[in-house]
Amino acid sequence: MSESRAGTESRRPQSTDPTSSHTAQPSAPSAAPTGTLVPGTLARCVYSGRTRNRTQPQSQPPSSGQPLKHDPSFRGPIKSRGCTDVICCVLFLLFLLGYAALGVVAWLYGDPRQVLYPRNSTGAYCGLGANKEKPYLLYFNIFSCILATNIIAVAEQGLRCPTPQVCVSSCPAALWAVSQGDLSRTVGEVFYAANRTVCLPGVPRDMPVLQSLERELCPGFLLPSAPVLGRCFPSPNSSQFEFPGISGNTSIDQGISGLLDSLNARDISVKIFEDLAQSWYWILVALGVALVLSLLFLLLLRLVAGPLVLVLILGVLAVLAYGIYHCWKEYQLLRDKGASITQLGFTTNLGAYRSVQETWLVALIVLAVLEGILLLMLVFLRQRIRIAIALLKEASRAVGQMMSTVFYPLVTFVLLLVCIAYWAMTALYLATSGQPQYVFWAPNASLPGCEAAPLNASCDPMAPPANSSCPGLVCAFQGYLSTGPVQRSLFNLQIYGVLGLFWTLNWVLALGQCVLAGAFASFYWAFHKPRDIPTFPLSAAFLRTLRYHTGSLAFGALILTLVQMVRVILEYIDHKLRVAQNPVARCIMCCFKCCLWCLEKFIKFLNRNAYIMIAIYGKNFCVSARDAFMLLMRNIVRVVVLDKVTDLLLLFGKLLVVGGVGVLSFFFFTGRLVGLGKDFESAPLNYYWLPILISVVGAYVIASGFFSVFGMCVDTLFLCFLEDLERNDGSAARPYFMSKALLQILGKKNDAPPGAKRKKP
Repeated sequence: MSESRAGTESRRPQSTDPTSSHTAQPSAPSAAPTGTLVPGTLARCVYSGRTRNRTQPQSQPPSSGQPLKHDPSFRGPIKSRGCTDVICCVLFLLFLLGYAALGVVAWLYGDPRQVLYPRNSTGAYCGLGANKEKPYLLYFNIFSCILATNIIAVAEQGLRCPTPQVCVSSCPAALWAVSQGDLSRTVGEVFYAANRTVCLPGVPRDMPVLQSLERELCPGFLLPSAPVLGRCFPSPNSSQFEFPGISGNTSIDQGISGLLDSLNARDISVKIFEDLAQSWYWILVALGVALVLSLLFLLLLRLVAGPLVLVLILGVLAVLAYGIYHCWKEYQLLRDKGASITQLGFTTNLGAYRSVQETWLVALIVLAVLEGILLLMLVFLRQRIRIAIALLKEASRAVGQMMSTVFYPLVTFVLLLVCIAYWAMTALYLATSGQPQYVFWAPNASLPGCEAAPLNASCDPMAPPANSSCPGLVCAFQGYLSTGPVQRSLFNLQIYGVLGLFWTLNWVLALGQCVLAGAFASFYWAFHKPRDIPTFPLSAAFLRTLRYHTGSLAFGALILTLVQMVRVILEYIDHKLRVAQNPVARCIMCCFKCCLWCLEKFIKFLNRNAYIMIAIYGKNFCVSARDAFMLLMRNIVRVVVLDKVTDLLLLFGKLLVVGGVGVLSFFFFTGRLVGLGKDFESAPLNYYWLPILISVVGAYVIASGFFSVFGMCVDTLFLCFLEDLERNDGSAARPYFMSKALLQILGKKNDAPPGAKRKKP
């Protein structure tokens, strides 16, 4: 793959200037073409990382606070570079090996079937093994889920209730109960002869029904049920019925509500599935509209960026002006009424302060100050706003020249999905590791005959039933042992997994930022656009980043990961302290969380600009972060103006895309768009808001992906623009690389006419 177009390298002069960012090096066996992964790369990285600083004088000035010096050989992202942050790269690779080993250990010891499949009272899975033809779990007494426990405890136990449970091939379809005359008959006559295979395994056919009910080996009644999450849940609209062993007039609704909040979940899930089956292709059309709108918005910015930014700024001024007017009218009205804060006094009811004049007076002053500041900024910073608009147009032009960058977020999305899926599966397998444990259990330990029963003692579910006078004594599944080597270290392994999740996610995001920065930097530093733009700039930047800067990306991602881990720990501590209701501790914790949030935002900002410098110069993370930070600090006013103008514009773009798709989806799925024909009408839906919500969320995700590329392009071009101002002066030997629009705004020009060959130093 070619790194640049033919002729670009031939026009590059060789320089012995001591400030040059790179010099010609003698050929060596390790000098492979850029973007080519060859054996022994890590060893050559170590060698090149040691020798690069000795053989290549850098363009870094003596002091990072000083403007950059001119480098006549600099033509954008440096091709001849070495591996950076090799130690961190090795640590990251070792960590990934440990992360992979963690997945292997979790897979060997874990058993996620307990989450995917229900268990009967003996701990056997329904739908697997001997119960392969019996995929559903039937509760003998669904009412015990509410009469003997609470919903929180039931949820923590994986929907297990203190009642015998058996695997069945199908859920009961009709209401049935043991009659008074059936009590003297045998189990074979009442259950097996009627094809009611709902008793626990091993119950003899000649056992009296009364004895089987007393020992809870067979159910006393069956309710019309339907499978939900592999379990037979009765229909909530069943009529009330008196059942054996249930005191009072407990309705079926009450019993079911003890296990789940409502069994309406089944009806809702079925209706949702039906709606998705009827509208999925129209949802895809809505997402396609969002993709087209996002792309058109970015490409049209080169034409409408100036008027659009002006309209947005005037809109903000108009909103503030209306707020000032409204506050003044409210203040005038309350002032005439004599409503003052002295009459109200201090109260915790914040809504009461809306009825006093001082509140509106303060709001009026604040809005007036903001209006005045914004007007002054427009007057004194108009030149910088014009520069920001020109950079936005240039970014739109760059995206148009390299359309492949628009779809790179799909690569990032897939990698993020892989990282999250791997962590989720590993965490699931770890959480289900351990051997199953069975203990003796009885529904009512206070009954006569249960005093000497070995309750909670270990037992073998495959052994014959124990002869005991305790009614209902069974060998039931209790949980998983936590005495193995993996189980003893389960918490530490889960922490390792969470650390791996954050580190890999941040590394993937860093990879995307550095790759896009390398592609867009090659656009800016092309003197004759688009002729000098490298061939396949995105692919070249991707391979170059992976080959040389995996360690630098891992270093920046690790710093951000540590801060995020501390934030997670603080959130956990805060969750625990809420029970104590300690206001002082809550206040201190809130301050800590706020400080860490600010620190995380700053690190993200610093990392983002450091990755841009890494993509251009190929230096290590610390040097790149320092150079980027000092460059931005020397141009802090431009940074603030560009950042706010870009944020305002992208916010408007997201509102335009999401709002447009939301409005179109609403009118379409509610049937308010008439005259489109039968082929373009949505089928009647149970919940029309569902496809609308999916379309809106999908449109927001698509718009965010597109605009994240545009935001990275703006940041990269901005840093290149600042360096262009410091490196060059417009002379024939040091011409500017910026666009003509930026040159006109700055009142500068290049001495070399367009298309002329650059003078060699």
